[in-house]
Amino acid sequence: MTPVNPPHQTPTSPPQPVISALPEGIRVRLSHSVYGDPRAAAELVTLLTDRQSAGLDPLPTDPADIAPALLRALRAEIRVLPDDTRLLLLLAAADQYPVATHAFLRAVTAARLDTRPLEAAEAVGVAHSGAGGVVFRDAWTRIAAYESGTPADRRDVHRLLARVLHGDGEAPRRSWHRGAGALGPSGRLAAELRGSADKARRTGQIALARVLLERAAALCPDPAERSRLVTRAAADAWQAGDGDRARRLAADGTADDALSGLLALREGNATEAFDALLGAAAHRARARRGNDSPEADGTPGDGEVFIDPASHLLARATEAAIYTGDLRRCREAARVAGRLGIAQPGTLGGLTAAFEGRYEDARDLLQAAAGRCGPGGDPTVLIHAGIAALMLGDHTRAATATLRAVTSARARGATAVVAQAMEFRAYADFWTGRPQAGQTAATEALHQAYATGQDNGACHLQAALAMFAAITGDADVCRERAAAARSYALARGLGLPAALAQWALAFLDLTDGRFAGAAARLRALAGFGPGHGHRAIRHLATPHYVEAAVRTDDTRIARGAHADYHRWATAVRSPDDLALSARCRALLAPGEEAVEHYRAALDLHARGTRDFERARTELLFGSALRRLRHRAEARDRLHSALAAFEHFGAPHCAAQARAELRALGAPAAPTHSVEPTARLTAQQLLVARMVAEGATNREIAARLALSPRTIDHHLRGVFTRLGIRSRIELVRLIAESEGSWTR
Repeated sequence: MTPVNPPHQTPTSPPQPVISALPEGIRVRLSHSVYGDPRAAAELVTLLTDRQSAGLDPLPTDPADIAPALLRALRAEIRVLPDDTRLLLLLAAADQYPVATHAFLRAVTAARLDTRPLEAAEAVGVAHSGAGGVVFRDAWTRIAAYESGTPADRRDVHRLLARVLHGDGEAPRRSWHRGAGALGPSGRLAAELRGSADKARRTGQIALARVLLERAAALCPDPAERSRLVTRAAADAWQAGDGDRARRLAADGTADDALSGLLALREGNATEAFDALLGAAAHRARARRGNDSPEADGTPGDGEVFIDPASHLLARATEAAIYTGDLRRCREAARVAGRLGIAQPGTLGGLTAAFEGRYEDARDLLQAAAGRCGPGGDPTVLIHAGIAALMLGDHTRAATATLRAVTSARARGATAVVAQAMEFRAYADFWTGRPQAGQTAATEALHQAYATGQDNGACHLQAALAMFAAITGDADVCRERAAAARSYALARGLGLPAALAQWALAFLDLTDGRFAGAAARLRALAGFGPGHGHRAIRHLATPHYVEAAVRTDDTRIARGAHADYHRWATAVRSPDDLALSARCRALLAPGEEAVEHYRAALDLHARGTRDFERARTELLFGSALRRLRHRAEARDRLHSALAAFEHFGAPHCAAQARAELRALGAPAAPTHSVEPTARLTAQQLLVARMVAEGATNREIAARLALSPRTIDHHLRGVFTRLGIRSRIELVRLIAESEGSWTR
C-alpha cells in the first residue's frame, strides 16, 4: 500500500534549515519520536520550546503533544467510516498500541465479529487485512484509530483482548489489557501489573515492563507507592532506550540518587553523576545490611537484573570516574567500597593502581576483570571486562567481551547498553587495523546513542570517529568530529572523549607531516587535568608522542614518557605494548643502534594484534634503513607498509610510504585492488553507497550525524577520486563494483 504523503512528496515537510539547525542528538531523537514520519516532524519542530531544542528538556512523549494537528486530521478521516469498520480498527489498534499482543484474530473469533467491514478501510487506504491481522497505513493512523474510540469502547476492546490472552507467557500482556480496561483506581490491579512487570523484565521485555508499571501507577490509590512505581518505570524506560520518557517519568517520581546519577552519567555532568552514584551505592549497601535483601529499594542500573544493586551502582560510579579521568574520585570510590564491604569492579581497582603507578597490582586486578567475559553474562560486567582487556592490550578479548555485552543486552531488552558496549569496541577496531569496519560500527552506535538519549556516549563515539577519520585521511571530518566532541566534553567534565579527540587531531598532524603540531597537542594532553584530559589516553598516545618529538629534536620529555610506558608494557607483558616500546627505543636511538630495536619491535608485533601499528613500525623502520643506505631491506619494508596501509584504507600513511619509496628511487607498489571504489576512503565509500541508494545529501547528513556541508565535501572528493561528474555515473560505478564482489 502506498503511504499517504511519502517523504519525497509531502507538502508539509518543514523548511530543512529549521530541522538541520537542531543539535544532532535532537534531530535523531525527534525522528524516532515521530516514527520517522515527516508530517509529524514538521509539526513537532514548531512546537519545541527553546530548552527542548537545545536538549536541556526532554522531548514530548505523548502523541497528542507531538503532532496534535496531524492526529486531528487522521481522526476525522477515520470517523467518517462505518461504525463496524471503526470498531474493528479500534480492536486492531488496541492489540498493537502501545503493547503488541497479537490477539486480534482470536478476539474476532471469540466475539464472532465479521471482518468484511475492513474493506471500507482498505478502500480509502487507512488499513488492510494481513495474514496476522490488520496492517495500518502508518503508525500515526494506528494511534488515531485508537484515539477515535470512546473511552467505553476502548475499555470493552481491552477486556475482550484480555479474555483471549491465556497462553504460556501471555500473562504480562493479559494484565496490561486488564489494567487498560479498568474503570478507576484499583490496588489489586496495580499489584498485578507490578508483578507482571517483574515477569516481563526477567524475560528481557523491559519496554513492556515500563508500560505495565506506568499503568500500575495510574491505577494505584497509594500516592507513595504510585511515586515508586513511576520511578521504577523511568528506570525501565531508560534501559529500553526511551531517554525522553525516562527523564519525564523521573521528574514525576520519587527523588532517587541511583536514577538521577544514571541519567547524569549518560547525558549530564560526569562529576555530578559520580557523586550521586557513589552515594546511592553506599545507601544500597546500608539497606542490604539492614534487611539482607539484595533488592532493597532497588532501582536498577542499566543492564543488570539485580545481581547486587550496590555493586552495580559502584560499577556505574567507576564509569563516571573513567569518563572524567579523575584519580581522586577513583580512590574515593575504592575507599567507600572497602568501608562498606561492596565488591569492587576490577576496573576500579585496576584503574586506581595504574593511575598511581602500581603497575603489577593494576595488571592482576585488570586480568581478573578481563577474565569475566564468558557468553551470556551480565552486560555491565562484560563491558567492564572489555575495558580491562583494552588496558591490558588484549584487543581480541576486548572485542569478544564488548560484542558479548551487546548480545546479552539485546537478549535482556536493555537497548541503552548496546551503544555503551560499542563505545569501547571502537578502540579494538582502531588498534587491530579495521578502521572501515570500526567506522561503520561506531557510526551506527552514534545514531543509537543519540536515539536513546545518551549524549555523553555519543560524545565519546564522536571522538572515536574523529580518530577513524584521522586514520583514513578525512581531515575535514576529523576536525569536525573532534571539535564537536571537545566542545561537548569540556562543558560536562568528560575527560576521556576530550583527550581522545585531541589525540585524533595530533595523529592527523603526525600523518600529514606536521610534527611540531602533533608534539604540541600531545604535550598539552599530558598536562590536562580531570574533565579535560585523561591519563589512560595520554599513556596510549605515548608512542605517537615519541615519534613527533623525535622529528622535532625535542626528546627530553619523550624519554621520560617512554620510560613509564616501558614499565607498564613490561608489567602487563602485552606483545603489542612491548613492540611499541621497542619502536620508541629505536626512534630515540642513534644510527645503526636503532636497527636492532626495530627488528625486536617487528618480532613482537608478529605475536600481537595491532596490525596498523605494525605497519607504522615498518614504515619508520624502512625510513631509517633508507637513511642508513640499506636500500634492499628498506625497499622491502616500505612496500610491505604500503600494502598494509592500502588494505587498511589509510591513504595518508600510504602517501608517506610512497614518498619514502620515491626518495629511495624505487617505484611504489601497484594497488592490490582494481576496483575503482578502492580509491575511496571509508567515509567516502559509505556516502557513495548511500547516494547510489537514492539518498539526498541532507538525508545522508542526518543518518551519519554530519553537517550537509561535510557531505557535500565528501561527494566532491568521491567524484574527484573516481574521475566522474554526476550521480548517475556514481550509481553505475557502485553497482558494477558491488556486483563484481558477488560474482
